[in-house]
Amino acid sequence: MILELNEEQRMVQEQARRFAENEIMPTMEQDEKEHRFRPELVQKMGELGFFGCAIPEEYGGNGMGFLESAIMAEQIAKVSPSWRVPFNMQNLGPACTVNKFGTKEQKEKFIPGWVSGEKLGFFAITEPNVGSDVSGMRTTAKDKGDHWEINGQKMWISNAHVGDYGLVYAYTDKEKKYKGMTCFIVDLKNSPGVTALPIETKLGLHCAPTGEISFDAVKVPKENVLGEVGQGFNICMFQLNNTRLGCAAGALGAGGGCIDLAIKYANERTQFGQPISKFQLIQGQIAEMVAEHDAAQLLVYKAAYYKDQGKPNQHETSIAKFFACEAAVHAANESMKIFGSYGFSTEYPIERYYRDVKSLQVVEGTSNIQKTIIAGISCGHSQNR
Repeated sequence: MILELNEEQRMVQEQARRFAENEIMPTMEQDEKEHRFRPELVQKMGELGFFGCAIPEEYGGNGMGFLESAIMAEQIAKVSPSWRVPFNMQNLGPACTVNKFGTKEQKEKFIPGWVSGEKLGFFAITEPNVGSDVSGMRTTAKDKGDHWEINGQKMWISNAHVGDYGLVYAYTDKEKKYKGMTCFIVDLKNSPGVTALPIETKLGLHCAPTGEISFDAVKVPKENVLGEVGQGFNICMFQLNNTRLGCAAGALGAGGGCIDLAIKYANERTQFGQPISKFQLIQGQIAEMVAEHDAAQLLVYKAAYYKDQGKPNQHETSIAKFFACEAAVHAANESMKIFGSYGFSTEYPIERYYRDVKSLQVVEGTSNIQKTIIAGISCGHSQNR
């Protein structure tokens, strides 16, 4: 159990905190207004080793694990939930998944670019009519002898229109249902037949690009199959179990950011001759947020620790993802109420957190899906893995 960070982890935490304050915060307000994504920031994060966790040093890894990744993502999200997303797009999603299932050639070719931030990663699962039911996807891949041909459409994909290469899930044998799904490494920018368009009508996460991808007879080399043909569903579940940790860490940071803003404002705002932080109902709101945040931190760190120890952790990860994301939404909601009318104003950052954190109840498996996983393992209907 992680009750206190060691010296190296505290250094990592401080480095991420400084990066968020020095590199993200100065332009954040304007970036948010313009929905601006800055790929140079991803490269800077890569240079600092943010994306090398749980990756062997021979592929650009830094010798750190999932816990350090969660610590860094937490600090980044505390300033900007949008900039937590690259931890999943570069490291916890594509890089960790290829490191687990890829060939030596695939690892050497793709992982270093993701880890360094020089190549933008992505993973494409969700479709216009497919969300929680992953096995219901309609994208297909046909064996054409010397290559695979992908046809279909993916929706709500982070980095869709800016990504270089990443993971695409498609059916190679629909009759086998989930056992007929395969994972492919696809180069979006150099594959004729790919059309990627941005989605610009999002409620929040305005600095994290999201879009849709259409595949029209897209040729994918045989050597770009990740793992084995038909292994895609298992690969997808492995990947989601890691990226959910990134979401949980992001929720932890965002919730902490809300709490800091709420306490600062409550100490500064006076009504009836005293700071509103001295009124019991305000204190009750703050106490609830702080207690939930501390509990979420223990759950997130525990899930990361289990991953680093190689222990079964799906149960722990889903608990962390569910609780931390719900706690973040609650913290944003209560903070909005503490700010009163000012919380409703775009001149104050709390409204941005309020918009950003709602996504965390949906991405990488909704809160309801996490409940299903938690209950299924708790009742013995499925095995913790």
